[in-house]
Amino acid sequence: MKTIILLSVLGIVAMMADIFKYRAVLWYLVLAGIGAAVGLELLEWNQNMPYYGMLLMDNYAVAFSCIILGLLFVWFLVSRDSYTGQEFNDADHYALILFSSVGALLMVSFVDLSLMFLGIEILSIPLYILAGSRKKDLSSNESSLKYFLMGSFTTGILLFGITLVYGATGTFHIERIASAIGNSTMPVYFYTGIALLVVGFGFKVSAVPFHFWTPDVYQGAPTFITAYMSTIVKTAGFAGFYRLFSTSFSNARMPELMEGTTWSILVIVLIVLTIVIGNLIAAYQTNAKRMLAYSGVAQAGYMLMAVLVSQVEDNTKSSLMLYMASYGLATLAAFTVLYYVQKSKGSDEFEAFTSLGKTNPLLAAVLTISMLSLAGIPPTAGFFAKFYLFTSVLKANPSLLWLVGVAIFGSLVSVYYYFKLIISMYGSDEKSTAEVPTNMAYQFILVAIVLIILFLGIQPGLITNLANL
Repeated sequence: MKTIILLSVLGIVAMMADIFKYRAVLWYLVLAGIGAAVGLELLEWNQNMPYYGMLLMDNYAVAFSCIILGLLFVWFLVSRDSYTGQEFNDADHYALILFSSVGALLMVSFVDLSLMFLGIEILSIPLYILAGSRKKDLSSNESSLKYFLMGSFTTGILLFGITLVYGATGTFHIERIASAIGNSTMPVYFYTGIALLVVGFGFKVSAVPFHFWTPDVYQGAPTFITAYMSTIVKTAGFAGFYRLFSTSFSNARMPELMEGTTWSILVIVLIVLTIVIGNLIAAYQTNAKRMLAYSGVAQAGYMLMAVLVSQVEDNTKSSLMLYMASYGLATLAAFTVLYYVQKSKGSDEFEAFTSLGKTNPLLAAVLTISMLSLAGIPPTAGFFAKFYLFTSVLKANPSLLWLVGVAIFGSLVSVYYYFKLIISMYGSDEKSTAEVPTNMAYQFILVAIVLIILFLGIQPGLITNLANL
């Protein structure tokens, strides 16, 4: 709760920067505030503090909040260069990002469906503006409009689903919903409500077939706004998805479907479609930004596996945390390199990365490690994230071996398109037409991110030991 208040105040402070003439120190104030927010979150560990029957700061909320705040801290570090020109007003962007992050924190700590909905809207509305913040760029305007229209459509679906669940159970509280399910037979429209909630969250996390907005929105939005959407927003979405379905609907079974939860079949379909279609379409991309967008779609399929077995295997919490941390760090590093290449060469096609290994070995090395982690190749954190996730699924339900096989197939396909970008950097003798500049501070930040990715690959227990939440 204190963290949410602090980030809200930071957002207001950012809004006032132009009025009170402290824009020069705003970046430092924001970083200090986020650091203080992490400290406040850690003080909540083992407290299990409820707030007004709407929020619960249990260890699950604290752990995911720390991951979100850590990724937010890294985002502010790597994105600063994009605000050195006159294209964007950093005070306005920082305020919107901080307000959006407040919604992300609500998404990981809610215990009431009405607050969950408010968290989703607080998370999303600032991004409709940020996606179109490149005002003279038609693709950015298109990105904002598509994101707004799809987000509005999703809002209606979520509200309808919440309404049906409330109508069947008489409560918005997620634990009381679970009790109502266990104590009586639910009407058919209750299961319709669950299905609509799955569809609504499917839009938010870019699961197939609700992903069609993702590549266009990601490509049209400013690069670091895309990085924010594909990391922090996705982390909050999955944390909320997991919290709701593992708590409220763990016993949601129709009489003719006693062997599994009603929504499990729908989630399995989403997983298969997301992994297969996301990876196959990514393999055909020649634009790095669209490739990362479809890669994010495919990664959502793996993360949905944690939601699928959440009601059976408690250790999937820590598996999902490790996955989100490794995915977030690798994606932020990849988008940072993409930003510098695009800034120098005016293109984000694969050809723009030609001979990057010769002109800027550090950026090439950072992007290579990021691609290896996203592909799940040791000794990166991405390998152990997938390993622990797949192990959790099999431990929860050995009959899902075929689903893990689909996930492994998707991972093999992903190696192809990730390595296609790596080969563009190292596999050509053609001389690059432009240098890709970075100063020493950004080089240090990128090296630190890579070292964390490698360290988590060597010591994944730092996060997976959070299983006993």
